[in-house]
Amino acid sequence: MSDTIEAAVAALNAKVGDAGFDGVAKFVIGDEGSVVIDGNGARASDDEADVTLTASIETFQSLMDGDMNPTAAFMTGKLSVDGDMGLAMKLGSVLG
Repeated sequence: MSDTIEAAVAALNAKVGDAGFDGVAKFVIGDEGSVVIDGNGARASDDEADVTLTASIETFQSLMDGDMNPTAAFMTGKLSVDGDMGLAMKLGSVLG
C-alpha cells in the first residue's frame, strides 16, 4: 500500500469517526489506488461501491485538509462522481 493511500485511510477514518458511513463509497486517488469507506470505516480496497469519486492526489489532499469544498471540486471538474449522487452529497457533508 502506498503512503498516499495509507494517509487517505487515516484521514477518512479521522473525519468519519467511530460511526462509519451509511453506504459504500470509493475514492480513486490518481494512480495511487483506491479507498473504500463504509459502516466499518475506511480501508485500502478496490471493492464495488454505490458511488465512486475520482480525483487527483492534490485535489483529494485539498478535500481532506478542508482547503477545497467537495461541491466546488465537482462543479469545477476536479472531482468526478459515478453512481449514487445522493450518497456522494452525504459523504461531502461528512467531509466538509
